Amino acid sequence: MYVVATAGHVDHGKSTLVRALTGTEPDRWDEEHRRGLTIDLGFAATTLPSGQDVSFVDVPGHERFLGNMLSGLGPAPVVCFVVAADQGWQAQSSDHRDAAAALGIDTGLIVITRADLAPDRVPDVLEQVREELAGTSLRAAPAVAVSAATGEGLDHLRTALDDVLSAAETPAEDEPVRLWADRAFSLRGAGTVVTGTLAAGRLEREQRLHLLGEDVDAPVTVRGLQSHGKDVPSVRAANRVAINLRGVSAEQLGRGHVLLTPEDWHLTDTLDVRHASGQDFSQTPQSVTVHVGTAAVSARCRRFDEAHARLTLSRPLPLQVGDRLLVRSSGRRTVLTGAQVLDVDVPPLTRRGDGARRTRTLSQMSIAGDLRDEVRRRCVVTVESLRQMGIPEPDTLPAAVRRLGAWLVDAEQVGTWVGQLRTATETHLCEHPLSAGLSQGAAADALNLPDHSLLGPIIGEAGLHQSSGRISTADGHRDLGAAEGSVSALEEELNNRPFSAPEAHRLTQLGLSDRELAAAERQGRLLRLPGGVVLLPSSPARAMRELSSLEQPFTVSAARQVLGTSRRTAVPLLGHLDRRGWTRRVDSALREIVS
Repeated sequence: MYVVATAGHVDHGKSTLVRALTGTEPDRWDEEHRRGLTIDLGFAATTLPSGQDVSFVDVPGHERFLGNMLSGLGPAPVVCFVVAADQGWQAQSSDHRDAAAALGIDTGLIVITRADLAPDRVPDVLEQVREELAGTSLRAAPAVAVSAATGEGLDHLRTALDDVLSAAETPAEDEPVRLWADRAFSLRGAGTVVTGTLAAGRLEREQRLHLLGEDVDAPVTVRGLQSHGKDVPSVRAANRVAINLRGVSAEQLGRGHVLLTPEDWHLTDTLDVRHASGQDFSQTPQSVTVHVGTAAVSARCRRFDEAHARLTLSRPLPLQVGDRLLVRSSGRRTVLTGAQVLDVDVPPLTRRGDGARRTRTLSQMSIAGDLRDEVRRRCVVTVESLRQMGIPEPDTLPAAVRRLGAWLVDAEQVGTWVGQLRTATETHLCEHPLSAGLSQGAAADALNLPDHSLLGPIIGEAGLHQSSGRISTADGHRDLGAAEGSVSALEEELNNRPFSAPEAHRLTQLGLSDRELAAAERQGRLLRLPGGVVLLPSSPARAMRELSSLEQPFTVSAARQVLGTSRRTAVPLLGHLDRRGWTRRVDSALREIVS
């Protein structure tokens, strides 16, 4: 199904046209029938000759109901622009043109209605319409002249509409859901129902969504779905859909509320925008109304220059870079300004000159969102945050952007962190030579990291070593401060007599306690075995050469004798060889070398 919104001046036959095409009366209220005037949004659907289903959102044309018109036009991907042959272009025709342009609706068709009342004027009116649409993508749209009263041209219109919709861009089903509600009500036996246009994504029964509105911010569940008047298990974009919700009452819902897939959207109440159509920002007042989707939110506008402004909304909305919105100012004449979102996570402007600097930055920003610029400005940002803001990660990152785990980091910042970490680690080890290394917490604080998960990749980038929560240099040997001389002396003794582990009194004489021995072992200079046995790291390999000369299998006593050592040393050394898989026990008294 496709969704098409009508647009055009009041009393130009929009509702009559929808009624003639669908057989459904779009005007829903008694007041509308009494006054012969569309006041609120109307909805109807039909099937085109191709078999394609299409839903119409009929909007009011009178200027007093401009807000309702914008709610209907906002989520619609296609517009049916209506101008009456007997009246030609009128004031609200311009408002609707400006609104469609502001909201980025670039697909549609032109319908000249009431052709039976002024058949001779149809060519001139069509020419006038195309002139008025100059500068918009609708200028070259297909055009059809019809009379809803006589039925003339309706078949041609259906065919033209079929052609337009078949050429329209197909919305992506894998996009996150952002459905702006246009109606909410309660049905006996069903409960809360909300309707809207699903512009992208997919909905299914029992799907979890998040409801956001002026007075509600809560999780909800899809209890049931209807599309085109039928119960369905799922709905894909683009489609009109009625959603039966569990977890919220109809009294909490209203037009302008929005249903979202959880964790997929960045909520913001402050955004920077660029002028896209209509009146620029030069005359925009401070107090405005911002229209996006079906929402109309009061806002404060800070002008940077004619093309750029900052909007501070009265409540947060789920917005992304590139979104189109309409800024409406009220006064003697309503002024419509189309804008496109440049940034939804804006920096504060607190210092003198910040406004001028921000203006220069915005003038250079891409309307599609440039990942390189976004990462450079923030230095570090998660991939998920950028995706929520509408900036996807490309298959190949720019050279100036590095990915560290779930984070994208400016390459210069990575270099800075690497240098800082090396310096902090070396300084710590110099000041504390017996330390196992700089703690990860101290390292994260020294680098002022936004998240500790970044530390691991930076340690790797810096060529450092981490173990048991401590970071040290990976080059092994370093000066052990006051213990350096004693460790060197012990190394020399063991090098001469590799299996003569020093007794406790000798270690005490050298001033080597567990702390000094542990520091030397971390550097790979000593090997500590159970029972307080201290050897060189090369001792196990040297022992294997001696043990290979024995008749296999061998006893502890035979090993002790060939190694020229005591049982105190031989037993833990052989146990170490067993654990390494170099030797193995044959029985309780014998072991052998593993070939």
